[in-house]
Amino acid sequence: MDQPGPTPIPNQPDGADSPAQGRRPDSACEPRAVLDHPVVAGYDGSPSSRHALAYAAGMSRRLARPLLVVYVSQPGVYCEPLTGAVLGARDQQETERWLLTELDEVCDRGGIEVAILTRRGNPARELAAAAAEAGADALVIGAPGQRWHHLAGSVPGWLARHAHCPVIVVP
Repeated sequence: MDQPGPTPIPNQPDGADSPAQGRRPDSACEPRAVLDHPVVAGYDGSPSSRHALAYAAGMSRRLARPLLVVYVSQPGVYCEPLTGAVLGARDQQETERWLLTELDEVCDRGGIEVAILTRRGNPARELAAAAAEAGADALVIGAPGQRWHHLAGSVPGWLARHAHCPVIVVP
């Protein structure tokens, strides 16, 4: 299934001109064509993923690398992560606004080239694929919050075994 590539964020606070500016949000482009070895942050709205987003933004700034924020939703299931409210499908622009608002709440994104990528499917597989397609320097994710993940397996555990870049798990 073809999925749209990352959407660069226009009018970034640092005024940097991204090579991808001017692309439509729904354009099908490869992350590698837009970003040069980004730091990838997997985000789902949980407290640990907020911490991971802040860590990834700081890492991106320190390494002078772009930040690619990846949000993976389950096919056909749409639930607000913090409230648990079931929602209709978010459109691409609404999801991007939500992710940028979350990013602004955890850090100052000035000086960081930011792109957003939304996907549907298995979170572990989609995060690994997004990181591989972008040629990521690192993949930063939050630790799972449920105890049963420690027994049944988790996204961080799967990524540690299968991702082709370093995986950083933030509590």
